[in-house]
Amino acid sequence: MKRLIRIEELVMALLSCFGLYHFQAPWWCYLLLLLGPDISMLGYLINNKAGALLYNFFHHKGVAGIIFMAGVLMEERLLLITGLIWFGHASLDRGFGYGLKLNKGFNYTHLGLIGKKKYERR
Repeated sequence: MKRLIRIEELVMALLSCFGLYHFQAPWWCYLLLLLGPDISMLGYLINNKAGALLYNFFHHKGVAGIIFMAGVLMEERLLLITGLIWFGHASLDRGFGYGLKLNKGFNYTHLGLIGKKKYERR
């Protein structure tokens, strides 16, 4: 089941790329899709709680959907493209197994442990 969900998330990321292509987004928007929302990891410089809060906000697909819908309804291209980037990035992360963060630290996600700590526990 985990594999099927990962595939589904990666398809959603591809759908986001298609949306960027369809709305003729500039090439650098694809780079933002890969890396942009990860700037939120800087919250971990403050503490785990702030890091998780910022990371989860910038990786929440509901927020991305609201931004995208606002762009469509207001006919505001910048919001529309921002929503696509945000949604695509969150889907890409989940497709690679990176979930929303718990307050315990960066490696603790709603999808389970990631990184070195995952292998240390075995």
